[in-house]
Amino acid sequence: MKLEKYIDHTLLKADATLDAIEKLCKEAAEYRFASVCINPTYVTKANELLKDSDVKVCTVIGFPLGANVTDVKIYEAKNALAEGATELDYVLNISDVKNGEFDRVQTEMAAFVGLKDDHPGLVIKVILETCYLTDLEIEKVCEIAKNTKIDFVKTSTGFGSGGATEEAVALMKAAAGSEVEVKASGGVRTKGDAEKYIQLGATRIGTSNGVGIISLTDQTSGSGY
Repeated sequence: MKLEKYIDHTLLKADATLDAIEKLCKEAAEYRFASVCINPTYVTKANELLKDSDVKVCTVIGFPLGANVTDVKIYEAKNALAEGATELDYVLNISDVKNGEFDRVQTEMAAFVGLKDDHPGLVIKVILETCYLTDLEIEKVCEIAKNTKIDFVKTSTGFGSGGATEEAVALMKAAAGSEVEVKASGGVRTKGDAEKYIQLGATRIGTSNGVGIISLTDQTSGSGY
């Protein structure tokens, strides 16, 4: 297992500095992580820093609440794509889920999938924020993800009341099946954490402690996004 290829090396703190982003990108290139996951304001810089590597530039959309209207999220997504992002992690409208407005959830998800028409190779991940959802709601969103052919369902923003759990990852994998991949994020701090979620079916791990995770010892210096 090439554990590094599962990792989205992440820095999404509000006070992230340019120096910190440069360090993140340098580490990602050195350790050959799957991607860096950064706020939209740093997409251009990350794209410049990683242009000679195989590390993808991932950014977040509608982050962290998911409460913007779909048109605003799509505008944000298109801007990020124009600046060089190749993966988008967007937060679904959690209120729509809680209100049972699943047609709205599907319409928004389909709008994101539609971006792939003009951007071959684009990867779209929808963040469920599972700490706020019931099992039935998680299953329903995963079914919609299968119907719309989105690439990934993702557990958490890392800014909610809880992060990834074994129960949520297993449920998402069972509901999404083989058609949709699963990303575990939020509280993933150690190599053991990462391997646990991979065994449950996750194919991406979002974490601020990527370097610690692939080292021989389980460091816990990251915030665990």
